[in-house]
Amino acid sequence: MIRKAAEFAARAHEGAVRKGSRMPYIIHPVEVAMIVSLMTDDEGLIAAAYLHDVIEDAGVTYEEVEREFGTRVANLVRGASEDKSKTWMERKQATIDHLSRAGREERILAFGDKLSNLRSTAKDYLVIGDEIWQKFNVKDKSLHAWYYESIGNTFADFKENPLYQEYQMLLRKVFGGGGISL
Repeated sequence: MIRKAAEFAARAHEGAVRKGSRMPYIIHPVEVAMIVSLMTDDEGLIAAAYLHDVIEDAGVTYEEVEREFGTRVANLVRGASEDKSKTWMERKQATIDHLSRAGREERILAFGDKLSNLRSTAKDYLVIGDEIWQKFNVKDKSLHAWYYESIGNTFADFKENPLYQEYQMLLRKVFGGGGISL
């Protein structure tokens, strides 16, 4: 199932690049799957990590994911997808609200996604500093800080995991302050 999901995601994201770069988009789902696989050996959850953006960003339908990977994986992917018809702030608040009551599987998947995004942001931030915010639709660093700190609260039960500690360190590097207390 994991190999099938990786191949499916590669086809779905073919030709796409990460925002503000020339890096092939598929690198992100691969990294998310790697992070998730360090937290669980659940094949369905790792497959969902590869697929987590295919509904939101690649035009794949829920029904296609369900047909290929089953209802559980399709539900995990849908749970990781934002409603792009909403504003940035509405989407981010909805994600925070959803994850505050979500089960462990959904939070592991979301954690992999957010840690991967934060790694990418930190890498660019170390090179170009505050110019990084210009590549985003929302250019206000304080709003990004609010989001990553708020969503980090939903992952607090992972605090013993070194990946969570990496998340906290990256928060401090990019946004300053103390991050969420361990």
